Amino acid sequence: MSYFASLPADAGVRHILALNPAAGQALIMFHSAALRNDGPLTPKDKELIAAYVSGLNACQYCYGVHAQTAQAFGVPEYVLIQLLDNVDTATVDERLKPLLRYARKLTQEPSRMTMEDAQVVFDAGWNEAALHDAVLTICLFNFMNRLLEGHGVKGNAALYETRGKALQEQGYYPLLDLLKNAPLTPSR
Repeated sequence: MSYFASLPADAGVRHILALNPAAGQALIMFHSAALRNDGPLTPKDKELIAAYVSGLNACQYCYGVHAQTAQAFGVPEYVLIQLLDNVDTATVDERLKPLLRYARKLTQEPSRMTMEDAQVVFDAGWNEAALHDAVLTICLFNFMNRLLEGHGVKGNAALYETRGKALQEQGYYPLLDLLKNAPLTPSR
């Protein structure tokens, strides 16, 4: 149950975004630009990072949805569990581990980021475009985790599975259709 009486009992992201449709549309566009762009990181990599960050933040809704999305892209569920326990021993591509360590530190200790943290990523063979995409994903999901938690929206297993598969198959743009009939001014 959401903290907002105006939201339905089964509230999800779409309901929160409809509270301010202009901001909601911009946020959906940002998701598409950050998570489905052509770049060195694949959508699978970004959904893995999204699920990992959401797991670190214990955001039930975002972890549930993006763990399912990552699984739909072929990431085994046990890998996500391993990552939350220990990136170093997780059975994930070794090349992704520096990005995931970067994600953990940026999520948990953002003011302690250093050039050395970035250099470890570059030394693993990633370029600035890859690190930038990772940073966008990390920041977006720290934001989204707080958006969902701040509204008290948790979701459920059926929603996670449905949304996760839809995001893998269709991406984020279909969410714009949910806001089409909403006014483009903030609700008051």
